Amino acid sequence: MAKYRFYIPESDWNLEALALTGDEAHHCRDVMRCQVGERIIAFNGAGTESESEIMSSEKNRVELKPILTSQSPRPPAILTIGQAIPKGKNMDLIIQKSTELGASKIVPLLSARTVVQLGKDDLAKKQEKWQRIALEACKQCGQNWLPEVAAPVSVENFLSSVSDPFRLVAAISDQAESLKKILADHEGDRPTSATMMIGPEGDFTPAEISQSFSAGFLPLSLGPIVLRSETAAIYALSVVGYELMG
Repeated sequence: MAKYRFYIPESDWNLEALALTGDEAHHCRDVMRCQVGERIIAFNGAGTESESEIMSSEKNRVELKPILTSQSPRPPAILTIGQAIPKGKNMDLIIQKSTELGASKIVPLLSARTVVQLGKDDLAKKQEKWQRIALEACKQCGQNWLPEVAAPVSVENFLSSVSDPFRLVAAISDQAESLKKILADHEGDRPTSATMMIGPEGDFTPAEISQSFSAGFLPLSLGPIVLRSETAAIYALSVVGYELMG
């Protein structure tokens, strides 16, 4: 039975010539010590996976023979999370758990209260690192849909780019309502896509909350207890995913 999962980008996915290259070939051959004749799982991040047998193993290329290929259905709802970057390594945890919970896109936000200061080069490195964390999470949890981790943007730029009609911002406010209440008041069919915003330590500023309301975001209550930023992200994705993907 195959026990290791490796990634082949959709652009390189070809069942007639399936192969691991670059870092994935190195990881398979030199780190996991997979041998010719062993079976592994290859997936393309767009829903397809193939249980495959290793036919040859060289330094930068591991040739595979597909044995059983399957397609995971698209998630019933496309979920985007705009997450203000918290301090420390908490963003790593948020990326990992958002991937496990089925987020389709993760957008790191530079809010007024974001503690982390990043230069242009740092932003690119962080994006690459976070995308890699999402990929590793897919490998570990069996998720065949790889979420996109976008480049960090300001709250203002994020708000101007959102196209989903169903928009939520986690808010500590008397105006905030439960998801069930928001859905009950929602007109039309159950949303098939949603965008959520989660603030940093100390929450978004009143100005940012006001801007989100002006951009059509509805204030979402996450209960009476003030949650840490990473807990809020996991909670929001869990309840929204449950309601929209069930």
